Amino acid sequence: SESKPEPSAQDIVDLSIEASGGAGHLENQIAFDFRNRNYKGYKSENQRVMERFQVLDSLQILDRKTNQLFERFVNDSLIVLPDSVANRYANSVNSVHYFARLPFGLNDAAVKKTFLGVEDIKGTEYHKVKVKFEEANGGDDFEDTYIYWFNTETHLPDYLAYDFHVNGGGQRFREAYNERYVEGIRFVDYNNFKPKQRETKVEDLAKAFEKNELELLSKIVLENVQVSPN
Repeated sequence: SESKPEPSAQDIVDLSIEASGGAGHLENQIAFDFRNRNYKGYKSENQRVMERFQVLDSLQILDRKTNQLFERFVNDSLIVLPDSVANRYANSVNSVHYFARLPFGLNDAAVKKTFLGVEDIKGTEYHKVKVKFEEANGGDDFEDTYIYWFNTETHLPDYLAYDFHVNGGGQRFREAYNERYVEGIRFVDYNNFKPKQRETKVEDLAKAFEKNELELLSKIVLENVQVSPN
């Protein structure tokens, strides 16, 4: 009998993006609250703008990141920041927007995708894809490795894992829950786990999850999600 052709990582991601809202990510402004901060993403002059707004004491702080630039405004006044501080804030803003918009960001120019085969998690079949980033456009975390598990039937990423090297490094495994669609765009919350054994490889975290070898670290919850035309 003929065997099925192996899917490409690009095809898997394309199907997942389409199932998650497709072009709606570009055509709409997306806003949500996360840990008492408001986030907003929209398109302006052919570039993506990511914002974070928070109130600390009597200060209103707006962080704005575009393709080229990061700016911080305090009570509407632009603040000059050292590059190291600006980079840290920019990475923080980018990270929250990145996870909120998944899998949309997986077609960004810096992304390198590799199909790792099929893996079962809790009796469901998943396409397993590894993601790395080009150094030139991959940001400060270009050395990190991400693994995504895409449901072979729905094409949606129900699980993801990643390793990181800042702040002592480590691994995380996320289980999506509370899936909902707002104006046709998929949003999820996550149970955020870390391995009980620090030497666990990021590629093996799904197996560790099934064996109860992970501990729940936090929950990633998006509140007040709003989608409106740009």
